Amino acid sequence: MSGLRWSLIVGALGVLAVIMALMAPLRADAAASTLGEAAAQSGRYFGTAIAAGRLGDSQYTTIAGREFNMVTAENEMKIDATEPNRGQFNFTNGDRVYNWAVQNGKRVRGHTLAWHSQQPGWMQSLSGSSLRQAMIDHINGVMAHYKGKIYAWDVVNEAFADGNSGGRRDSNLQRTGNDWIEVAFRTARAADPAAKLCYNDYNIDNWTWAKTQGVYNMVRDFKQRGVPIDCVGLQSHFNGNSPYNSNYRTTISSFAALGVDVQITELDIQGGSPQTYAAVTNDCLAVPRCAGITVWGVRDQDSWLGAGASPLLFNGGNKKPAYDAVLNALNAANPGPTPTVTPTPPGDSGQIKGVASGRCLDVPNASTTDGTQVQLWDCNGQSNQQWSSTSAGEIKVYGNKCLDAAGTGNGTKVQIYGCWGGDNQKWRVNSDGSIVGVQSGRCLDAVGTGTANGTQIQLYDCSGGGNQKWTWSGRS
Repeated sequence: MSGLRWSLIVGALGVLAVIMALMAPLRADAAASTLGEAAAQSGRYFGTAIAAGRLGDSQYTTIAGREFNMVTAENEMKIDATEPNRGQFNFTNGDRVYNWAVQNGKRVRGHTLAWHSQQPGWMQSLSGSSLRQAMIDHINGVMAHYKGKIYAWDVVNEAFADGNSGGRRDSNLQRTGNDWIEVAFRTARAADPAAKLCYNDYNIDNWTWAKTQGVYNMVRDFKQRGVPIDCVGLQSHFNGNSPYNSNYRTTISSFAALGVDVQITELDIQGGSPQTYAAVTNDCLAVPRCAGITVWGVRDQDSWLGAGASPLLFNGGNKKPAYDAVLNALNAANPGPTPTVTPTPPGDSGQIKGVASGRCLDVPNASTTDGTQVQLWDCNGQSNQQWSSTSAGEIKVYGNKCLDAAGTGNGTKVQIYGCWGGDNQKWRVNSDGSIVGVQSGRCLDAVGTGTANGTQIQLYDCSGGGNQKWTWSGRS
């Protein structure tokens, strides 16, 4: 073989190797290149606050569209924006933010339903029972508009006092009666059972502070009494007066131990320390129920603190050292135990039968009403017992209703609800026969280990019992 021909062959093989390398799929553990993708590797989100007035700024939307997978409306879903006159709702700007988010493949957090601040004048003039009813009506009106579309709502915002009392803030809402927060949460659950319900506040990051303990005691009381609350939002505006403290992880884990998720909802760090940003990120990653992080703005110039505070991850179109610190921390995380999307194998169809009871997962009276809790019933082959799975992890009945968890805690009812793509409608069917909610990590459970007709179905910590084992007839 001539030297020329050999050189041509070697050269061709070299080119082929380069082409094959370019065509090869990325390794599953390859580092993600954006914040949202990196957070999703451990089943979390990384979001930002979006202002409708900045959606015409191409630099702003390019960064936000590329980097984040969760959106919170900065002001557009607050009380004054959505109900400027009593009973007259305006969702123009809220919908601008929501529609931009959805069109760009992002989920949305709702902020905020009940708050002493940014109330319209008509609400500020009310008191007592009139104000209480106005709060209820506002929650119902806003949540009805966004029903089934919002991942989590900050139902009540900043209701606790600063200082050493650990008590409630004096406000017109507080003066309607100490039960106003509970009423807000119960109203919100009835208005949209699919949304996570959060209490959100600032200066509750340091575990030793009285305000933190006050909120903790309220959440513990709510969980003990069955008041519907799914998450606590730590705003985490860190500055010289409220600095990051190494007990932050203790705060996150302590709230999580009560059976609620923790969401870091409004993160900014005055001065933009990369070390502090990395520490906050790692603290969230260390607690499985820390669901995600939202930074309060895209670029320094968008911050409510002003660009001079340098509190965010971008300066103009440039990534700051804090950005790299966060991205590296997210990429170094171990995959979470319950990733956000872990689909049920598509093709499962037929009846889902309880191993302990021999009875089928059943929609009572063949109801198609959203919120109908499912039960055990004698298998009869009717349409209200015919379930099918999708590649997204949904379990459907009637073709358009999804098996849906109304929350994440033990005892949460499992119901049917119009399919909307939420993580509370995604399930893992495991080889041991358990069916686990992707959002909660809890098992589909027959209440009280019951086996009789009419036994209701709930979420509960997985125990391996027969009341949590299921067979799926016709499984492919």
